[in-house]
Amino acid sequence: MTNIGGIDRIARILAGALLLVLTFAGPLAQALFPWGLLGFVPLLTGLIGWCPAYRVFGLKTCSDCS
Repeated sequence: MTNIGGIDRIARILAGALLLVLTFAGPLAQALFPWGLLGFVPLLTGLIGWCPAYRVFGLKTCSDCS
């Protein structure tokens, strides 16, 4: 069961990873820490290919989703 397309998945994985890297290793690590942990959300949804918010709103970004 997927509702996230390829480009969307790549963008989510990159954005989530970037937020986590900045949170733990960036120059503003202390200031970004609480918000940077939100990077887990796009990272995980990108990795599994399914977004609960897309499900609620009936959205799909993949062309071959069931």
